[in-house]
Amino acid sequence: MSTLKFAVLAGDYIGPEVMTEALRVLEHVAKQDGFSLEYQKADVGGAGIDNHGKALPDSTLALCEKSDAILFGSVGGPKWEKLPPAEQPERAALLPLRKHFTLFANIRPGLLYPELTDASPLKTERIPNGIDIVCIRELTGGLYFGKPKQTTTLPDGDVQAIDTMVYRKSEIERILATAVTTARARKNKLCSVDKANVLETSVLWRKTVVDYIAKNAPDIELSHMYVDNAAMQLARDPNQFDVFVTENMFGDILSDEMAVICGSLGMLSSASLGAGKNSLGLPFGLYEPAGGTAPDIAGKGVANPCAQVLSGALMLRYSFGLEKSAARIEAAVRKAVTSGTRTGDIAFGRPSVGTKAMADAIIAAL
Repeated sequence: MSTLKFAVLAGDYIGPEVMTEALRVLEHVAKQDGFSLEYQKADVGGAGIDNHGKALPDSTLALCEKSDAILFGSVGGPKWEKLPPAEQPERAALLPLRKHFTLFANIRPGLLYPELTDASPLKTERIPNGIDIVCIRELTGGLYFGKPKQTTTLPDGDVQAIDTMVYRKSEIERILATAVTTARARKNKLCSVDKANVLETSVLWRKTVVDYIAKNAPDIELSHMYVDNAAMQLARDPNQFDVFVTENMFGDILSDEMAVICGSLGMLSSASLGAGKNSLGLPFGLYEPAGGTAPDIAGKGVANPCAQVLSGALMLRYSFGLEKSAARIEAAVRKAVTSGTRTGDIAFGRPSVGTKAMADAIIAAL
């Protein structure tokens, strides 16, 4: 029997609630499929600030370093919004984790089951068969990490803020390798999104994409799109995409738009994979729901656990090589979500049956 060793960072507000149910699902699958779980919980985000004085405590980072993967919840909320920006949970926890482990590749599936098309703001006739696309976002470069990054008062008394967008050819090639692997597992189609008509970094991005695909993946059907057009096309006809790849800030914005057209952040998972390998020789990764901490429904037992459960499935697939177990969880979520009276409310992040009962339905479907 193999043992899966991972860190559990539930975070804030609904984070611990949905994490509890995701762990129940993983425990059930482990028992069925003949492996065991070895995980430790640690504080992060607002919980880290409250209990340790900072969003990413040293003990939490040390635990992650000893683990083969990180199952992450969500961080932040109104309690900590008055802290200086650099100390707030989102910026002081997630970004350092991404940088420390070089988690450069964010894989975010955009999936809307045909049974839930009414949950999308798009007209049903635009998406009669639902939505099934994937966003590959570069996660450790661009504006969020470029230097200099500062706010200064000028001699004339005016105030100036600077963020710097920086990309290296090697960073672009690295994310392209992930995008190509993802595209080959689907329809062999890849759209690269940039702003090459304006930005120097995007000029380099497009040239690197063209050269890399020609040399390493001539079997891939490659297209290019400016980011403003991509935003429009996602709303007009999302399934024209299969896999799209883009830089950090564009990916941040487009993946959230993708979440909206898919009906609910409560259904969307993500994987952030690193340059390093874990003790099994597989990608070290951080797995988290696409949504936030939802303070307005915390403690009410109505948060949708599906995104957290599906993030656990991604962890099984990428960091532990358990494709069949991951696929079984994904199939069980679909069955649980689309059966009976659960279909309506679940899509909007508040399953009428409640958080625990939704997890019970997933377990029953396994």
